[in-house]
Amino acid sequence: MPSQLLPTEARSQNPAGSPLAYAINQRDRDVLNMVENALRQKRAMLAFQPVVLAKDDTPIAFYEGLIRIMDDTGRIIPARDFINVIETHEIGRVIDCLALEKGFEALLDEPSLRLSINMSARSVGYLRWIRTLENGFRKDPTAAERLILEITETSAMLMPELVISFMEELQKQGVSFALDDFGSGYTAFRHLRDFYFDIIKIDGQFIRGVHNNPDNQILTKALIGIAKQFEMFTVAESVESADDVAFLAETGIDCMQGYYFGAPTTTPPWQLPRSKRTA
Repeated sequence: MPSQLLPTEARSQNPAGSPLAYAINQRDRDVLNMVENALRQKRAMLAFQPVVLAKDDTPIAFYEGLIRIMDDTGRIIPARDFINVIETHEIGRVIDCLALEKGFEALLDEPSLRLSINMSARSVGYLRWIRTLENGFRKDPTAAERLILEITETSAMLMPELVISFMEELQKQGVSFALDDFGSGYTAFRHLRDFYFDIIKIDGQFIRGVHNNPDNQILTKALIGIAKQFEMFTVAESVESADDVAFLAETGIDCMQGYYFGAPTTTPPWQLPRSKRTA
């Protein structure tokens, strides 16, 4: 056996040095640079999407504020296109701070608004995020009871004990919590019992086309049943058709969210002239 590997052999035994790994690393660097540039130039905003009650005369229960950035060409980039890359970097914490800050601005701008904002469990102990939260409460004494913090299932499982303690403290002040993308991760039921989330948002992979997918119908009913057992409000994500709406309403979902009811918009109804507002 030769003492040294040929370059091609070395690459096969070292995936990190492969062309694919290089391309992925380069892509991730490009994404980080794009986000850093956008934040440096203050090109971040929230897009608002309604969460609609399944059975009520007052359709909108609350809005979700989704962070967006604008790239150098003026394109608005949704979080799903960059959040996985920045999640473990400090810039991920900065994005959480900006989302929360802009959420408080919206709550202050519209006193009747109830709003959910996404955050990572990694931001629980981040000093800037905590200060942003405290400043928001000081500026608007009603904000806490109108704020919902969404934590993804995967993120919550990173440090469940810390998240549980954090939730308990803020729930005393009136803040609600939503477990986002329920069903996509590996939540231990003992943790679900301990968390006491106010809202469970069922992952869209189970919801899209659910009216004609028997397997997803069973899974969705099971997830709704689990949430109700723990007295948690249920939201179906990624609702995109009237047939899915009918099935979910019949199944007992509390709320629905998706393009069927409205796409995320950076110009929410309360910022429109009264003559252009809809119910």
